[in-house]
Parts: sequence; C-alpha cells; structure tokens
Amino acid sequence: MTSVSSKEGKLEEYSFIYGDEAVTYEVVRKPHPEGKKRKIAIKVHPNCEVVVNSPDDAERSDIHEAVMKRAKWIYEALKEFRGHLQYVQSKAYVSGEMQFYLGRRYVLKVVEDRSAISNVKMERGKLLVTLNRFNEDKQALTKALVSGWYSVRAERIFHERLSALLPQTTWVKGIPSFRVMPMTKQWGSCSTKGNLMLNPHLVKAPKECIDYVILHELCHIAEHNHSEKFWRLLTSVMPNWKEVKSRLDGMAELYLSE
Repeated sequence: MTSVSSKEGKLEEYSFIYGDEAVTYEVVRKPHPEGKKRKIAIKVHPNCEVVVNSPDDAERSDIHEAVMKRAKWIYEALKEFRGHLQYVQSKAYVSGEMQFYLGRRYVLKVVEDRSAISNVKMERGKLLVTLNRFNEDKQALTKALVSGWYSVRAERIFHERLSALLPQTTWVKGIPSFRVMPMTKQWGSCSTKGNLMLNPHLVKAPKECIDYVILHELCHIAEHNHSEKFWRLLTSVMPNWKEVKSRLDGMAELYLSE
C-alpha cells in the first residue's frame, strides 16, 4: 500500500486482487458528524477511478473489509465502464462530429466567414460554429466557442429546472444560489450552506437526468450524507431516480468527452 500527497492533503491509495487483476482504489477520509451513523461508501466513477469515502478515524482493516465485500461489484462496474470507454475518443472539433444537447444528438458543422461574428447556434439538427479568424488554432477556437455555448445554455436551463422543481422540495427555504463549474468526477455538489454547483456538461443530458441531479443536490440541503433518510427523501420527489441515474451513468463518458 502507498500514500501520495495532493493539494488537498494526504491521499491514501491501496489495491486488492480480484481474479487476475489488481484494482487500485483511493481512500478519502472525512470528519464523522456526531450522532450520524458511521458509513464507508464506495464509488466507481465512469473514468474507472475507484474512490472510498470513509470516516476520518476508520481503521484500515475496516476499510479493507468493506472493499472486499464489494470486490465483485467493483470489478463488474469497472468492466462495464471500460467497455464504454473504448468507444469514446477525444473530440477534434471538426465538421461531422457528434455533440449532445438535452439528450439529443447534433452534428457539428464548422464554417469560416471573415465577414461574420464568431458564434455558435443550432440550425436544422446541426450545431453550427462560425469562425472569422483563420490564422489561429482552428480546433482550439472551435472548442472554446462550443464550451462557452454550453456554459451559457447550462446556466439558462439549470435556472429553469431549479425554479420548476423547488415547489416539490418543501424543505428548501428560498431560492438556492448555484454556479456552473466544469467537473470531471461529478455532476453536481451542495455546500453545507446550501449553495449548488452544477457541471455544464449536464446540459447535454435529457431534462429528466438534469432534474435528478438538481433534486439529488437539493436533498443534501436537508440530509448532508447519503443516509437512509436521504434516499427516502429523494425517492419521495423522484420515485424512479434509480432508472434515471442509470441512464445518466450509461452516457456519462459521451457527455463528458472533450
């Protein structure tokens, strides 16, 4: 077992053997709130990183035991995500590539026009990018324009969905603030003060998936941890959240691909 340092502090990395494969996982220790049930949670991310969240005073042996109890599930989740990743390539931002918006596919079309203003717009099933500068890195310019377009759209759509969902979340007082922030491992987060942070890539997903993420984070205003109360609360406002989450997870690599 090894430990590595990061900007956040000391991270613990360990591994276990399952079949003929060595699986590496990272342990993130967090303070354990007084009165809350001690819990070790395991997450396999779409990029095939395995993260174990545990109370800061958890014994190494307890963490290892929790991981080994779910070793088969971890292995199978990694196998599934790797199957998805083999079909995902980094985007070149050239005409003919596929982009997503609200669950629908759009073909990217890049045109050059010195007399036009550089912009992005949807037009007849295409995401049309117009460039008016030819002597610079075309790929970088196109990527910057597309990323900016997604951020603006995300801000608008997330505000609309948050406003539409708030009447269901009676425990939320007022209108929570949120900001759009690119993230590589999660779709959203909620601070202890109830401020939301949402991933702009989420706007590529169907509205039901966007609603799931927003509702998930709003539930954290009432229940900070993934306790039984948290999942009951989420189920009360979105009974089919498991199916929606599965749908989002299944497309995560494509939505996050840049």
